Amino acid sequence: MEELISAFDAQVDNALFWLADHASFVFDFCRLVLEGLYAGVLGLLMLPPFYVIAALAGLLAWRVLGLVPGVVTAAALALCAAMMLWPETMSTLALVIAATVIALATGLPLGVLAGLLPRLEKLLTPALDLVQTLPPYIYLLPSIALLGYGPATALIATVIVAMPPAIRLTALGIRQTPREFIELGHATGVTPLQMFLKIRLPFAVPSIMAGVNQSLMMAFGMVVIAGIVGSGGLGETIYGAIRTLDIATSINASIAIVVLTMVLDRVTQAAARTK
Repeated sequence: MEELISAFDAQVDNALFWLADHASFVFDFCRLVLEGLYAGVLGLLMLPPFYVIAALAGLLAWRVLGLVPGVVTAAALALCAAMMLWPETMSTLALVIAATVIALATGLPLGVLAGLLPRLEKLLTPALDLVQTLPPYIYLLPSIALLGYGPATALIATVIVAMPPAIRLTALGIRQTPREFIELGHATGVTPLQMFLKIRLPFAVPSIMAGVNQSLMMAFGMVVIAGIVGSGGLGETIYGAIRTLDIATSINASIAIVVLTMVLDRVTQAAARTK
């Protein structure tokens, strides 16, 4: 049995080495695209002063949650700047936004197909269970081997972790369309596209928005873990503080992470309820 496991491990290592040797141009291109996306989002977030971003976030929270949550949101983001962690906070937010956009761009279409095609859902379910069961650190190792250290590795690992909720909840929303409405659509002679856009999709929107919310939360958790691969942001700040036993910095960075998480969580939950 030990020989079999050793042979399997050797095959995995050889496969990674082969990919690194023969497909390096592919991974170099992927790294360039991912880091370009991250740099673009971060550049947009860092372009205005911190108080502009805080005010915009406060206005958004006011719009969907109310006046008091809006004021608290703006004040909480201003606190991140007061703790001298604004660049790290925006770096973390940029990583989360970039990873979530990629995860949703991939996960939502797969979820729609899984909701419409039961056989595809049966194939995807074991894979999604495996992705959600394995420790998040597992996804960092092959990413490091193929992409090296940096934001690209963090993005790949975060996308893998953030996709399953979007796929599952989108498929659930598509499947839960009331049968009487589907029968009504068939009776009125709607086309398959009209059936999807006018009947299935409106009923699925709350579930899809819940998937967006959960993808964001999973992305936040993974971005912090990915700080050990040099992704930048608050995760790397906490990792550096742990290595140097800088308790004050680790607490400040943790507060900033809590602020970002709560703001995005409450806003996306309110958007889901509104839809």
